[in-house]
Amino acid sequence: MIDRQISDRLEMLYQLMANKQFLVLTGAGISTPSGIPDYRDNEGVRRGKAPMMYQEFLSAPAARRRYWARAMLGWPRIRQARPNAAHDALATLQTKQLIAGLITQNVDTLHDQAGSHEVIELHGSLHRVVCLDCDQRADRQAIQLVMEAENPYLSGVDATQAPDGDTLLDPAFEARFKIPRCPSCSGERLKPDVVFFGENVAQATAAKAARCVEQAEGLLVVGSSLMAYSAFRLCRAMAEQHKPLIAINFGKTRADDFLDLKIEASCEQLLPVLVERLRD
Repeated sequence: MIDRQISDRLEMLYQLMANKQFLVLTGAGISTPSGIPDYRDNEGVRRGKAPMMYQEFLSAPAARRRYWARAMLGWPRIRQARPNAAHDALATLQTKQLIAGLITQNVDTLHDQAGSHEVIELHGSLHRVVCLDCDQRADRQAIQLVMEAENPYLSGVDATQAPDGDTLLDPAFEARFKIPRCPSCSGERLKPDVVFFGENVAQATAAKAARCVEQAEGLLVVGSSLMAYSAFRLCRAMAEQHKPLIAINFGKTRADDFLDLKIEASCEQLLPVLVERLRD
């Protein structure tokens, strides 16, 4: 059931999006109903401990051991996650050519699983790994099987799930961990094919996202606080072009001052309703 205030704002959303090709930008909030934790609370403040920084991962073998030990336990939740009604709704809007395209900050591939196509993965995908020595990529599940075989002592260890496949693991479990080697060059600097904190979005990806913003007639943000600059600058560019900027998000966003409309409600509930209205 949608209350009167949300219903009125939904009507404004219809009016803004009707007969326009909006680009959609999604964040962690769209995937929380699928069981994947997000990074921030409703005030945009990061939950828990700070994530591993890119330079730390590069420079410290112990940091890579810590990362992979925790990720081995967190991966099954990511692999088993399935799209929810919000992902399905966006896939339908794209299939019906009712949106111009889709950019996501998420690394869970749930948009692809829902049937969206040509999704711009601003921060990469956890379903791939990349070797920092030979630049070859490999399937994440294949690496998982290697890690499980080489670290049987972690079998059955219960660890609390954290964002992006991380877990909260007692450091005592990390010292013995055998980190995975690259299947191509046997190097020890395998990294998930995602953008770490402190790392830049790939230039080609950033340029493609900027072109989509330039070509779209508006931008709908779904489930993001926009605290990451890579996403915020797309919103700022849209506002500078004097095109409508809308957010469906609980709590504060970094772009609140730019928004033409904000709806604080469940995207899993709202987006299917939006699909039905725009198809009329």
